[in-house]
Amino acid sequence: MIVISACLVGERVRYDGNHKLDLFYKRLIDDDQAITVCPEILGGLQVPREPAEIVDGDGYDVWNDTAEVITTSGQNVTEQFKQGAKRTLSVMKDLNAQTVVLKSDSPSCGSSAIYDGTFSGNKKEGVGVTTALLKMNHIDVYDEHTFKAISDNLEV
Repeated sequence: MIVISACLVGERVRYDGNHKLDLFYKRLIDDDQAITVCPEILGGLQVPREPAEIVDGDGYDVWNDTAEVITTSGQNVTEQFKQGAKRTLSVMKDLNAQTVVLKSDSPSCGSSAIYDGTFSGNKKEGVGVTTALLKMNHIDVYDEHTFKAISDNLEV
């Protein structure tokens, strides 16, 4: 079983109430080869919600308590992001799933780059809070572009 970011299959869970529908991933759901999660919703955040970025680091730094997840108005939502990551890990363990496809660039789900914490639209190298926790627990994390590129070599 593969776990996929809910926004990638058309669920309106993004901060702005939108989605990032990708029919490739929707087909995996429709064929019962995958299920969806949204770490931010699992952490108790609402839709819509203020944009948030990791300040002073990346997801690993959040787990090391040297960085925080802050909204545009300055609200600290670090605990909600951590709770959502923990619940996502729990789902993965319950399913005995080893592969997850998460939305790129997200403060929860980014797996190679995230926004830089200045709310300027600039990105930096790093991972989101959920990605960091999953990688620390030996889960294979892909973004939507990478997984699609290698899926021919996997049993999907």
